[in-house]
Amino acid sequence: MARQPKRRLRRRRFRRVPRLKGQTVNRMIPNFITICALAAGLTAVRYAIVGEWKYAVIAILTAGVLDALDGRMARLLKSASEFGAQLDSLSDVIAFGVAPAFVVYLWALQGSGDYGWVATLFFTVCCALRLARFNITELPPYAYNYFTGMPAPAGACMCIFPMVLSFQFGSGVVDQPWVVGIWMVLVAGCMVSRLPTFAFKGLKVPHGFVLPVLAGAGLVVAALATKPWLTLSIVAVAYLATIPFAFTTFRRLEAEATRLQEEEADSEDGGEKPVPLREVKGPDA
Repeated sequence: MARQPKRRLRRRRFRRVPRLKGQTVNRMIPNFITICALAAGLTAVRYAIVGEWKYAVIAILTAGVLDALDGRMARLLKSASEFGAQLDSLSDVIAFGVAPAFVVYLWALQGSGDYGWVATLFFTVCCALRLARFNITELPPYAYNYFTGMPAPAGACMCIFPMVLSFQFGSGVVDQPWVVGIWMVLVAGCMVSRLPTFAFKGLKVPHGFVLPVLAGAGLVVAALATKPWLTLSIVAVAYLATIPFAFTTFRRLEAEATRLQEEEADSEDGGEKPVPLREVKGPDA
C-alpha cells in the first residue's frame, strides 16, 4: 500500500476576544467612596432638618472617615485621576463646608437673625477658598507633613465641636448663639490662614512603638463604643493642642531650608567669581 503523506498539523489560531473599553471596577472604587462621603454630608443636613442632632454629627464624622479613605484607596489601586481629584474637591465643599455650617445654623444660630446666617456663609465660603488654594498650591519638600491652614475635614469637625460638647456636658454656654457664631468664624479663619497644621499622612512610627500605638488605637475604639461624645471631645482638644507644635516645627524646618538655600546660593556665586589677575609692574615702576 502506498503510504499516505502525513498531514501537517496546523496550529489553530485563537482569535482574541475583544475587550470592552472603559474603566475597570478598581478605578471606580475611590470615586464611589467619594460619592458616599458626599451622600453622608447631605444626610447630615436631612437629620438636622428633622432635629436628629446626634445622627447629623455622626453623618458628618462618617463623611470625614470616607474622605480619608478615598485618596488612600486611589493610591493603593493606582487609580488616581483628574476626574477623581475634581470630584473630591466638589464633595468636600458640600460635605465639609455646606453641611456642617447648615447643621450648626439649624442647631443654634437660626434664632440669632442675620448674624448667624453671616457666620454660616462665612464658614462655607472659607471652606471653598481653602480647597481651591489646596488644589493649586505646591508645597516645598520640607512641608510634606503639613497642611497650610486647617484642612476642610478638620474644620468641619471643629465646627460641630460645640454640639459634641453639649451632648456630653449638656446645654449651657456651648450652645449660646454668640459663642457658636464666634467659634465658627474662628474655625473658618483657621482654614484660610497660613497656619501650618500636621498632615499625619507621612507620620512614621518607630518599631519599638508599633505595639503601644496599636494598643492605644484599640483603646480609642473601645472608648468610642462606651463614651463616644467624651472621647470625641478629648480627640478634638488633642488636635487643637498639636497646632502650636506644628507651627514651631514648621518654622524650624522653614528656617533650616532657607539657610541651606542661602548657603547653596553663596557657594554657587563664589564659584563663579572671576579670579583676580596679578598686578604686573610696568617698566616705569
